[in-house]
Amino acid sequence: MKGKLSKLRTGLLAVTFAAAAVIGLNTTDASAALRKISPQTQACLGCHKSMNPALVQQWGVSRHAESGVGCYECHMANKNDKDAFQHFGFTISTIVSPLDCGKCHPKEAKEVTESHHAKAAQFVGSLDNVLGRIVEGEALFNLGCAQCHGRVIPVKNGLPIMGPWPNEGIGRVNPDGSKGNCAACHFRHSFSLKQVRKPDMCGKCHQGPDHPQIEIWELSKHGIAYKSHESEIEQTLDRAKWVLGEDYYQAPNCVTCHMGASVTGAKATHDVGARLSWTLRPPISKHKPNWEAKRAEMKKVCQACHQKVWVDAFYYQFDNLVKLYNEKFAIPANKIMKFLKSRKLIDPTPFNERIEWTYFYLWHHEGRRARHGASMMAPDWTHWHGLYEVAERFYFELIPEADKIVAEKGSRADKRAWKKFKEELFSRPEHKWFKGMPKSELRKIAEFYMKRYGQTAQ
Repeated sequence: MKGKLSKLRTGLLAVTFAAAAVIGLNTTDASAALRKISPQTQACLGCHKSMNPALVQQWGVSRHAESGVGCYECHMANKNDKDAFQHFGFTISTIVSPLDCGKCHPKEAKEVTESHHAKAAQFVGSLDNVLGRIVEGEALFNLGCAQCHGRVIPVKNGLPIMGPWPNEGIGRVNPDGSKGNCAACHFRHSFSLKQVRKPDMCGKCHQGPDHPQIEIWELSKHGIAYKSHESEIEQTLDRAKWVLGEDYYQAPNCVTCHMGASVTGAKATHDVGARLSWTLRPPISKHKPNWEAKRAEMKKVCQACHQKVWVDAFYYQFDNLVKLYNEKFAIPANKIMKFLKSRKLIDPTPFNERIEWTYFYLWHHEGRRARHGASMMAPDWTHWHGLYEVAERFYFELIPEADKIVAEKGSRADKRAWKKFKEELFSRPEHKWFKGMPKSELRKIAEFYMKRYGQTAQ
């Protein structure tokens, strides 16, 4: 027995030195690493150093490797786990879930699990899901929607089923019942802090026509300042401690505002919604639960760079923009759609009638852009890519399309009710302009253009 153990030890040494060569360690470093790395992980390296050499290299330069946390420590499983299978004498799982990460990172795992990120797969059943999975198709859903949002991952004989797998969605529902996916941001197997703190990491999902946060940030004052000082800030990104006002000061990025610590009292968190006071995603924005406390936390970050009076004044502008969007466009538009549905002038199936696409664009694309632009101090996104397009969509598409539907399908009672609805809508001060502006205002406009361009307004 003693001879067998000695032989095994010799074999593991050979594996470790071979792995060390792959990851660029000298023999002294490899000997030190061997004392930390478990025999099970060394056995894993024996095969994977040749099968997946870059994977082993990524792990080899990670803090996990430095701390003796290897393949087996993350992938080990109990034989009764749904996703457990036997692999060369070891019981392991392909999927590493927040429950697994939480064994060493309990605070971070708890914050992630309680965050909106971990619930991202709940979009299944939403209008977004109808578009991706039904209107477009299942293959698109797997490679599009689910790769950001996540999905339920079924297993067979302990292995994930192809189609749903592979999946890197941040709200993934794992076979062990946990929700979330740490590796959506902390890429395997290097788990680089520098990588995860870069704005591109958030932009991987937060981009595009309906939630262009990365595009909005890039050309905001924050984004421009960050890029101007990126080389200086990058020198700090791989530090374990990363505190605004202490470790860096030049400019904020996504992590700074939504997750990072500051000398002004903000504590680092993995709950990305812990500082958000409005929900800017739905057709009509609402304050989040406990929003005053959440705003107070965000203000702590802001006040590392801005005076309190400035921060308060910004939030005053932001709140007014959200209320403007809600009251002038979102609530009336929502009432129009309810009017048509309640009178059965459009059927319950989503997206099979033109007006449903029009309404979706109004709140889901243009309305979100306006609200997100305002939240991140990007005036062009707030106006031209935002409320300007909301207004055009509302006055010249949604209402005319509703007019046509009522005229073609409505009963006399429907038409009377629609006429009354419109009269009440256009009698409100914010919509009165549409029925004709006062001559005095029109004269001012004409005089301005005549003076500036030598011609009347077109």
